[in-house]
Amino acid sequence: MNISLLLGVGLAFLGVVLGAFGAHALKDKFPEPKYEQHWNTAVQYHIYHALGLIAIGILSMDALVGESSLLTWACYLMFTGVIFFSGSLYVLSVTGVKKLGAITPIGGLLFLVAWALVAIEVIN
Repeated sequence: MNISLLLGVGLAFLGVVLGAFGAHALKDKFPEPKYEQHWNTAVQYHIYHALGLIAIGILSMDALVGESSLLTWACYLMFTGVIFFSGSLYVLSVTGVKKLGAITPIGGLLFLVAWALVAIEVIN
């Protein structure tokens, strides 16, 4: 079983659910209007990186690239990045607790490292 594909498809499904939830169930329930924008940003990056995980899964099945420790690390870092980046924005959006914004950049850094590892693997 390809864990990257499984995580990517699962996150894509969840991203669509959370996008719809934010657009319909939470429409008028955000503490301030700016928090709806934060929610939408969280959904965007959530889905972008779900697709990234799917791409990692496909690359790891490719005959020229194949499974590698760099792709494995990229998978776990990207998944964790979604939890930190999007997860913190989701919670911030519904609670208004601004201290959660300090966690968001950690997720962004994890995204950057994950993409760098994918690039290194593809170049080599």
